[in-house]
Amino acid sequence: MHSDARTDAEKQLAKDVDKHVVEEEEADVRETLKETSGSGFALSGGEHETVEDNSPPRPAVLHEIIRRTGQQELSRGVAALAWSALAAGLSMGFSFLARAVLHRHLQDVPAGFLIEGLGYTFGFIVVIIARQQLFTENTLTAVLPVMTTPSWNQLGRLLRLWAIVLAGNLVGATMFALGLLKLHQFDAATQASFLDIGRELMHNTPFEMFSKGVLAGWIIAMMVWMMAATEQSRLTIIVICTYLIAIGGFTHIIVGSVEAMYMVFAGEISLTDAALRFALPTLAGNVVGGSLIFALISHAQVRSGSH
Repeated sequence: MHSDARTDAEKQLAKDVDKHVVEEEEADVRETLKETSGSGFALSGGEHETVEDNSPPRPAVLHEIIRRTGQQELSRGVAALAWSALAAGLSMGFSFLARAVLHRHLQDVPAGFLIEGLGYTFGFIVVIIARQQLFTENTLTAVLPVMTTPSWNQLGRLLRLWAIVLAGNLVGATMFALGLLKLHQFDAATQASFLDIGRELMHNTPFEMFSKGVLAGWIIAMMVWMMAATEQSRLTIIVICTYLIAIGGFTHIIVGSVEAMYMVFAGEISLTDAALRFALPTLAGNVVGGSLIFALISHAQVRSGSH
């Protein structure tokens, strides 16, 4: 009888010891998970993986993604760059076209300007999704390899890329503007809308062209940086960034070239005006905003964080 009682007590004691050991082990595990999470909350191994999967990439990762893309662009052949740039120049003409068509139908609509600005985004969507060569994108992507490993050879390749892409974009933009005017695809009211948008552009002084070009180049560079961080929201990022350029009245060298050349072919301005009052200051502004400001700051941020 006493023996049975001792056996039951020993069994209960063993259970209590085992329970205590388990509780201590669980407490140790919870404490370890808290320490590894860095937040004081207990997370399981699977939850840690979920956190990692949903964490945005570090700036250094984004920098490397864009740098590698830029390095690939620097290595492309002349013919491939030229044809892609020509296609981009033609595609960007649709930003001018879409905005003008909306402008023609929204002139009497309150806040119609805010709606017509959506048309401006169309050409950018086509060019970026189709991976065509756009000069203002290259002011960031192709500059990062040069900043990372600066050399005269890298600089020469950058200038070669810029020259080919800019020339191709401008030829495409000019061809599109000539086609809009000469092919008579639109009624008089829509043709008048093309002129309205062109006059709005040329109303800016050369300094305003430059300063607004800085902001446009900066926004495009931010767009490229954000798109490197996600695959799911690329379309949204393109629309938001380029829509801001439209409603802000900022100047973009390629879209603006379609507008300016349309004005030249229509006899509203001279080719000299298009070059000196619009193209040169806007080009300088886009390069400063995309390369000398955003790209330089982003590169410095990554370099500083690597030490």
